[in-house]
Amino acid sequence: MYRIVFLLLLVFLWTGCGNGDETADPNGAGATDGSADLTDFELEHGIGPVTERLNLGEVDLEKAQRGADFYDSRCASCHRMENRFVGPPLGNATENRSHEFLINFILNPEEMTNRHPVGQALLQDYLTIMPYQNVTKEQAVEIVDFLRYYADTGEDLRN
Repeated sequence: MYRIVFLLLLVFLWTGCGNGDETADPNGAGATDGSADLTDFELEHGIGPVTERLNLGEVDLEKAQRGADFYDSRCASCHRMENRFVGPPLGNATENRSHEFLINFILNPEEMTNRHPVGQALLQDYLTIMPYQNVTKEQAVEIVDFLRYYADTGEDLRN
């Protein structure tokens, strides 16, 4: 009997304190999820160290191979190329998102998840925040080159 009363008390306290929607403005004035203050560039290309468009040029096979090695050691435990896993499939990521977006997500996953609408949607869909993988900007570019190579050729450079 005590358990039932305790559970009912918890339910009343939880519902009395809100419905758990932390993105709602307590004053009813709109979303407070952090995306309202994002620039047009950040909305399209993500939040992070890349703040202007990059010209990556043609895929560099050597960079793509290094990117495949980084992908294998840092990304493959949660991502597959074609199938949903812990995180989203990345085989067509370069077709769906800009290179700048992908690099910013790799280098700044926590803020992207907390403040960017795409990151928030991914969190709702996959229920996990991508951990920071301790890669440099150059290494992130190499991972993107691997993803570009895969999207262009369908060839997985990982051994």
